[in-house]
Amino acid sequence: MGLDVFAARSPEESLTEEDVRAFDEAGIKLCGGIISSGAGSFRGKVYDTLILDITGVNLYQDWIPPDVVLMIHADFLRCKPIALMGTYEEMYANLDQEYRGDSLEELTEKILELRKFFGVCAERGLGLVGYY
Repeated sequence: MGLDVFAARSPEESLTEEDVRAFDEAGIKLCGGIISSGAGSFRGKVYDTLILDITGVNLYQDWIPPDVVLMIHADFLRCKPIALMGTYEEMYANLDQEYRGDSLEELTEKILELRKFFGVCAERGLGLVGYY
């Protein structure tokens, strides 16, 4: 099942122009989908397992409120990629198939880009809308 994730002010209210500008200025590089290809969104299926491993939050939800996004951001700030993963073998034993071909550097880059995304959300009081 696919998943697109969109930052939003509420389940019914999308981003403001200032919100979009904040995402653009952050220069976040995350995988987009057919629908989630703009600022403030990403293809959640690509990152769901990694986010679940770091935060314990499953992205497959219709709405994740801003207070939970603040906790997600805090977890990403505390995350030290090498400490999270342990040995390379342990890392691969615990990760989804999509990560099995990633190098440690590629996985670290994904973590840092997600940290930036959730940082913009936290600064702007945004939640997440899941579309699956």
